[in-house]
Amino acid sequence: MYSAAMSMNTSERLIEATRELLWERGYVGTSPKAVQQAAGAGQGSMYHHFAGKQDLALAAIRRSAEELGAAAEAVLGGTGSAYARIEAYLLRERDVLRGCPVGRLTMDPEVIADPELRAPVEEVLGRVRARIAEVVQEGLDSGELSGGLDPEEIAATVLATVQGGYVLARATGSRAPFDTAVRGLLTLLAP
Repeated sequence: MYSAAMSMNTSERLIEATRELLWERGYVGTSPKAVQQAAGAGQGSMYHHFAGKQDLALAAIRRSAEELGAAAEAVLGGTGSAYARIEAYLLRERDVLRGCPVGRLTMDPEVIADPELRAPVEEVLGRVRARIAEVVQEGLDSGELSGGLDPEEIAATVLATVQGGYVLARATGSRAPFDTAVRGLLTLLAP
């Protein structure tokens, strides 16, 4: 029992360390040695839990994707009008200057070139986009949002505003461009 708890703890530390390193350094910059150091785990522990770097990276990417999906669902699936839920999604707390831990993976050539590593990224972004489209459709059905809106186009625009806002904020070292993009989109969507 004690060793199982310790084993789970080591596995979790390895996954969390890999998530942070992927976010900061990307796949190539996330070496097994760096993961082991950040997790406080030995090489034997890492290879006991994971087949190798790709296996560990996949677990970390899946975890980041799950968190992104859960955070989006928490506000999009909440109560309130469609506009209020989209607004809550756009205004939710984010570490804007670090960028999106999932969105940044789309700029990583090794992740994008590997269908297995790319799959959780593609899946969660598609799921969030679909959920936003559902909320927009609810707003159209209730008459709250303008009848001329296409839910799929608006969902893609909302997601692109968030991801593009991260890029603009990181490029300037200021969250102001992110906030400006979000406010602009909310103005366009206002009922």
